[in-house]
This record gives sequence, structure tokens and C-alpha cells, in this order.
Amino acid sequence: MLYTAYEWQQRLTAPARTTTALTARALEALPAPLAGLPVPRRLRAACRVLAEARPTHVRPEWGIDAVDVDGRSAEVVVEPVLSTPFADVLHFGKPDVAGQPQVLVVGPISGHFATLLRPTVRTLLADHDVFVVDWHNARDVPLEAGRFGLDEYVDHVLAAMRHLGRDTHVMAVCQPAPLVLAAVAVMAAAGDPAQPRSLTLMAGPIDTRVNPNRVNDGAGRHSISRYERLLTTTVPARHPGAGRRVYPGVTQLTAFMSMNPRRHLRAHLQMYRSMVAGDEAAAATTRAFYEEYGAVMDVPAEFYLETLQRVFMEHDLPRGEFTWRGQRVDPAAITDTALLTVEGAQDDLCSPGQTEAAHALCTGIPAERRHHHLQQGVGHYGVFAGARWEAEIYPVVRSFVAAAEDAPVAARAR
Repeated sequence: MLYTAYEWQQRLTAPARTTTALTARALEALPAPLAGLPVPRRLRAACRVLAEARPTHVRPEWGIDAVDVDGRSAEVVVEPVLSTPFADVLHFGKPDVAGQPQVLVVGPISGHFATLLRPTVRTLLADHDVFVVDWHNARDVPLEAGRFGLDEYVDHVLAAMRHLGRDTHVMAVCQPAPLVLAAVAVMAAAGDPAQPRSLTLMAGPIDTRVNPNRVNDGAGRHSISRYERLLTTTVPARHPGAGRRVYPGVTQLTAFMSMNPRRHLRAHLQMYRSMVAGDEAAAATTRAFYEEYGAVMDVPAEFYLETLQRVFMEHDLPRGEFTWRGQRVDPAAITDTALLTVEGAQDDLCSPGQTEAAHALCTGIPAERRHHHLQQGVGHYGVFAGARWEAEIYPVVRSFVAAAEDAPVAARAR
């Protein structure tokens, strides 16, 4: 019913969106004296805001064709180096640049495409050879590809790290932090030679019992069966993933926006005012953010429900009860991988302390190879995007990776 309601809403509002878009174009085509009058400007701006205010399932392009490296422009070529029905591992290769540390970025499956990490990737590319796990929209994955829960997520992270090899630095952004930590612990327990040199966990829910917020408080409000009944649905027959159970991306988008509706309303109002004033640059910045924010992907139902239960409700990892393929996972087994945790002081999705909790679990890593950074003045998204990320957080990450890269083998193999 969720999918049916969403698609009917899209169909019913399509005529209004089409009309407002056409009206905006007609007003733009007015002769200069008329187009510049206050009433046409305001009406045109309002029509554009209304026409663009909708979610889509269209995966945005990465749009990273070149980056600045040591003061010169370097071409970027994006190509998959490993693929499954559920994800591609993309290499953001720079053919004219060599010798940079290799970084694997693992993002969340939380209703948005991995392109939401575009600012993170673009910044990293200046000094690193970057790979990204690019998750697929669950509604496009055929049912015969099988289930996708926490075990399968860890499987994908393990496959990516093994494909890239020992000389890799892993960065987990947001939701996957406990799962990536678990994957590294699995490798450590097995003595896997592909264990990464370093692990950076950014604003991720390692232990949501620490400094709980309203998201954490709400997680245990209902039983898992109730969440399954109310928030998951079946992909309709017209999509490649027909029959697959999913948590719709538009549901997650609605939840995100409902957490701070005034902020989103203010942003759209400011975009309207910028267009009325003729400040297209300011309006374009806001428009680009919401085009990305509104591009949603469906989440496999089993992944959503298992994350909710095992990470947010039962806290399996910090309680020492997390398992992968029936094997208990112990982060204390990690000894060779340096650890950095990064948090935002104003983060209302992953409160300060929840990511730092990884240090209490990773007792096998020497204290001098474990670091924590609490960034003042940023919320959740500011940890990995924006001015503070570029100017204050990224230098910490870059220095940490460089130190781990230069560490002698003996220091990484205690």
C-alpha cells in the first residue's frame, strides 16, 4: 500500500507540476520589460519552486570529471572494479596521478544514493586514490539475486577490502560504521592479509545507548513486527525488483524532513527569495542540494529491519553479541589497523559519543594509534560535507591516513 499510495500521489500531482513548470517557462519567455516586473518575477519563482519540489528515483551523476592535485587539474575517470547485483565498487581513477594512498569509502543504505557523498569524495581525491561502494536501488535488484541483510552488507565490505588489498584505508560514513568495524574485526580474527591500514568512522552509530537522541528513543517505541507491517512494502510488477520487500526511500525522506520541517521550509523560502532577487547562484546551490536530497532509493526490507533491531534496539556490537554468518564478532581482535573516529558536536542523528564508543571496543589497537576528533559547529551532514569538513575535518583525516600509510610494518603487526 505504501508504494501504491506514493505512486498515486505522484500521478495525481503530475498535472500540477507540469502546469507550474510550463507557466515558469512562459514567464521566462516574456519580453525584458515585463519579465523584470515584480509580479512576474514572484510568480515565476513560485512556479519553479513548486515544479521542482518532488522526490525522484533517478540516480544523480557523480559529476566529478577533474580535481585539483598539487595546483594542477587532474582528469578523473570513474569505472567499476567489482560488481554484484546490489553494488558496484567504483574507482575514481586519476590516470596522470600515481602514488597516493588508497581509500575505500563505504556509505549508508539509508534511502539516498551514494552520490550524497560527492563532497566527501571530491575533497578526498586531491590527496588519495579513491574507491566508493556504490549501492544499488533495491527496487531494481531482481528477486533471484537473493536477500540482503546485515550479513550480506558485511560480505560486500569484505569483498571490497580483499579486492583492494592490504594497502587500503577504509572510511565508513554514518550508518555503516558498526558494520564496517565488524568486517575489519572479522578479518583480524582470521588473520586476513587484506586487513586495512586504517579505519575512519564518521558520525556512525557504534553505540546508540550513549547520549541518546530522539531518533534513538523512537527506535524502540514499537516492535519489529509493527515496523515491518507499517513501513515495508513489496515492489510492484513494473520494476525489475518486482516482488522484493523494501523500505521505500520516500518514507525515509519523509522521516528525515519531518525531523526539522522549519529548516527545510526556510531553505525553500530563501531559494524563492533568491530567484525573485535574480540571485541564480544562491538559488542553484539550494536547488542542487534538494535535487540530491530528493533522489531516493529503496532499502531491502531485511537490511532495514535488521539494522533497526540489532544496531538501534538491541545494541549487539557494544554488548558483544554481534554475529556475522553465525560467528561472534569481537572488535578487540583488531590490532593492525589504526582507528580514527569523527563526530559533530551538533549532530542530532548520531549524537556525540556514539561513534567514539568504538575506542572502548577496540582495545587491541595501541592507544597511540587510536584518535578521536569532535568537530564544533557542525551537525550530521557537516561531518562529511561543507566548509568545516573541507577546512577543519579533512586535514585531520588526511594527516591520520598519512601517518598510517607511513607506519612501519612492525608497528602494524603486533
